[in-house]
Amino acid sequence: MGEIFALIAAVVWAVAVIFLRKSGESISPFDLNLFRVTVTTPLLILTVVAAGQPVFPDAPVTDYLILFASGVIAIAVSDTLLHHSINLIGAGLSGITSCSYSPLVILMAFLLLGEKLGPWQFAGMALVVAAVMLAAKHKAPEGATRGQIARGVVWGILAMAAVAFGIAIAKPVLVRSPVLWATAMRQIGSLIVLLPAALMLPRRRKIFLVFRPSQSWRFSLPAALLGSYLSLITWIAGMKYTLIGIAAIINQTSTIFILLFAALLLKETITRRKVVASALAIAGILMVTLAPRP
Repeated sequence: MGEIFALIAAVVWAVAVIFLRKSGESISPFDLNLFRVTVTTPLLILTVVAAGQPVFPDAPVTDYLILFASGVIAIAVSDTLLHHSINLIGAGLSGITSCSYSPLVILMAFLLLGEKLGPWQFAGMALVVAAVMLAAKHKAPEGATRGQIARGVVWGILAMAAVAFGIAIAKPVLVRSPVLWATAMRQIGSLIVLLPAALMLPRRRKIFLVFRPSQSWRFSLPAALLGSYLSLITWIAGMKYTLIGIAAIINQTSTIFILLFAALLLKETITRRKVVASALAIAGILMVTLAPRP
């Protein structure tokens, strides 16, 4: 079940990225992240209530603190860094940089949780990473300097490291917690940091203009609902119901889906290279999900 949720999260996130790319043309990384979190936090809380679950159950204080910390690290910090990276180096090189996601998650799971994978899982992971690297276009924006490219790559890797660390520390709490509640608490944790930060910044008036209805909402609102609501719920469910290393490998296929959706929605050309990459990714998923685990 966890593998299915992880795959759904990858597909939904891929659609969200199409909208995020369009949103980034007119909204800065921090502002876009604040918008996403602010819009979807009340929606997540309402979803918890609609599911008949208490918003603040009698859970250990440490569970709340861990989920809040996970949200700060993996949402407030990571997503802002990711938007910065995309703006500096473009989507193609950012796609290659994001290949560090699944290895970093596996590393964190090994270091913090003692998770183990068998040879078939490692082989499947290698195929998925190879597919993503083959499909991504290694091309920086025209006119970008080497310094910009270097900073963008660093920001991208740090963003993936933040996601990996954030979900690894939350895994023990996820195992014993309802998916919707855990997702909402992580989102609340990120909002607790992002909102005061926005209020303290000198350009706060400009930041909050993002909440004024405008043409940019055509992209930013779907990006928020898909990327910070539906994708987030299914992503957390995947991490809860299977090893986070396996979930991360399947999540990594989102780059392949991004390429496919970009062709359908943005009219980008589907090349032989993309077809081969998709085939490798599918083979990797089958190896990860169907092979016996140690």
